[in-house]
Amino acid sequence: MSGLPHDAYEPKTGIEKWVDSRLPIVGLLYVTLTAPTPKNLNWMWIWGIVLTFCLALQIVTGIILVMHYTPHVDLAFASIEHIMRDVNGGHMIRYAHMNGASLFFVAVYAHIFRGLYYGSYKAPREITWVIGMLIYLLMMGTAFMGYVLPWGQMSFHGTAVITGLFGAVPGVGEALQTWLLGAGAVGQPALNRFFSLHYLLPFVIAGLVIVHIWAFHHTGNNNPTGVEVRKKNLEEVKKDTLPFWPYFVIKDLFALAVILTVFWAVVGFMPNYLGHPDNYIPANALATPAHIVPEWYFLPFYAILRAFTAEVWAVQLVEILTGGIVDAKFFGVLAMFGAIVAMALAPWLDTSSVRSGRYRPMFRMWFAVLVVDFFVLMWVGARPTDFPYDWISLIAATYWFAYFFVILPLLGVIEKPEAQPETIEADFNAHYPGADKSAN
Repeated sequence: MSGLPHDAYEPKTGIEKWVDSRLPIVGLLYVTLTAPTPKNLNWMWIWGIVLTFCLALQIVTGIILVMHYTPHVDLAFASIEHIMRDVNGGHMIRYAHMNGASLFFVAVYAHIFRGLYYGSYKAPREITWVIGMLIYLLMMGTAFMGYVLPWGQMSFHGTAVITGLFGAVPGVGEALQTWLLGAGAVGQPALNRFFSLHYLLPFVIAGLVIVHIWAFHHTGNNNPTGVEVRKKNLEEVKKDTLPFWPYFVIKDLFALAVILTVFWAVVGFMPNYLGHPDNYIPANALATPAHIVPEWYFLPFYAILRAFTAEVWAVQLVEILTGGIVDAKFFGVLAMFGAIVAMALAPWLDTSSVRSGRYRPMFRMWFAVLVVDFFVLMWVGARPTDFPYDWISLIAATYWFAYFFVILPLLGVIEKPEAQPETIEADFNAHYPGADKSAN
């Protein structure tokens, strides 16, 4: 399972030998728990277990909610109220599901930005990174379809706006939008489609998560130094690593307990804080909300979508060059999806031979701006399109693309990296002098 050498599993009892010869599941579990893990992993490596918990929480609570939900335009909103008022513990199940989606995205954004900073996308982990980005895209699709199901005002009109983006695709846009909705407008066919896909996609995500875990177990974990584990022999591996159990399992569980303390406090005391008030009003096609906004985790890319209007010179230039095929609306759609594609292409856009941002002084500065830029996009995505928000969103969106397609490739050429430790063991001993001796 792992590309690193480690102690082999040897069944001892008769039952273990019998099971191992027919289904080596005990050996697989042993290899997973004793997998050599870089001993210098910091607290930013705890998000994997949080994401795993969130996926399990969403699937379990989702299955329970489905038992009481009615996917019909006349009954969906009432069935949500039934869950909240009449089902035993229904309000807590729904609030856990609602806020679990937010925790899911908090964890995935922390996980992604950690990977971007420490260069976890670099060889030989490109496929692992791309699989992770596919999981993220499926998460976004699943979350959007789930947001439709309460059939409130923001659900209904948000669906009309987002699905309307597909109508901007030249030539096939109208047919594509009709195929997606199952009709010419948002209605019962759309609700049926989104309900079924919202139920199905989490299991697809679970399958991809297994492949994702398998991929990084094969290549080995990245670590804050970006220096690879020495693989010459088992003794060198043991100097650079520790078994996943108990060291990192306990660390991850402790971090999960702290995060869940905050999470359950939100669920118990302020469950609607991240929701929009208009979504607690039944859907009405004749009354459009004053300001349609998606959930907070979509806001950065929603801001990019709205940033490129017909007044932007780049949009005008592309429209002229394409003979009007790519208009402002379609340009915004391309920019929104292109912002995610840019992250997926990071392994090939980063030209630096140094993996970790810890030893790249110029990179650290530009990356810090990227993080701030992400929060600016999130903030401005919830604001109106008037001045000065339109300019702020345009500048922030421009920097997002400039970072990946201009700054990242150039830094590999012009940046002078700092000295890296020769081994993970050396880095660990520098941060925790005497730790190995005290362990012995």
